[in-house]
Amino acid sequence: MALRGGRRYILCTMKRFAIALALLLAAAPMLALAQQTTPPRTQSPAQSAPRGAGVVRPLPPRVDLGPSADVEYANCLARAAKEPELAYEDAMGWARTRGGGEPALHCAAVALFNGGLYRQAAQAFTDMAGRYRDRRVLIRASLAAQAGHAWLAADDPTRAVAAFNVAVDVAPDVATFWIDRAEALAAARKYWEAIDDLNRAADLDPRRGDLFAFRAAAYRKVDAFDLALEDAERAVRLAPRMPEAWLERGILRAHKGDKNGARQDWRETLLLDPESPAADAAREQIERMELGPR
Repeated sequence: MALRGGRRYILCTMKRFAIALALLLAAAPMLALAQQTTPPRTQSPAQSAPRGAGVVRPLPPRVDLGPSADVEYANCLARAAKEPELAYEDAMGWARTRGGGEPALHCAAVALFNGGLYRQAAQAFTDMAGRYRDRRVLIRASLAAQAGHAWLAADDPTRAVAAFNVAVDVAPDVATFWIDRAEALAAARKYWEAIDDLNRAADLDPRRGDLFAFRAAAYRKVDAFDLALEDAERAVRLAPRMPEAWLERGILRAHKGDKNGARQDWRETLLLDPESPAADAAREQIERMELGPR
């Protein structure tokens, strides 16, 4: 079982973030793009343990395309979130007949992803990354990571690891890419390797609460419960608005026999985001605790 769930996480998170991120990142600097290729995770470590796949964030268009291209790219990504099939057709038309170039092709890849054609999307992102082999290193890393997310959504962690290997090799100082690869390793049940990557990410960015929630879940998978609880406590302190942090700490408190503490944490999960996958997992945990062994 992976550290985080798959398609449900991707699709619900994409709906929440895609349009706003498209508008926000249309003119983002390259470094900010690389650092924010995926937002803080919102899938429950308990449903698997960190992954699933993350959001495929948009890339900024080439700086020499001008403001009209920026607007068309943002509009294309907004449509890709709502009408992926039509957005794909529009993006390919833009690429073929109106010189849309890389922004158009990237929008087409995002549309494939949103439409559930994960393998085709992964290949499209991979092809784009290849065209950046000798330029714009951080864009290449981001595209490789997006391919990795698509492979994870396609339930192919082996190819996901390979894609994230490129991102990590190209941009080793970006914590997000190490977290991404940890997801894929966890999906392949290589939990200790995932922990190694999360350790590296923690060295690079020790204030990310999501990172510690996912490492807590990974430690739990290898029965390192004391280390897991330590990380869960840190996750709650750093990210008190993250439902997954409370969920994971509740699971670990229950394991330690602290049923009251676990129940409080799961209720906090429900209060923070009652419609989230983390909340679904919290309800299951509460029900299991109330019913007891059968």
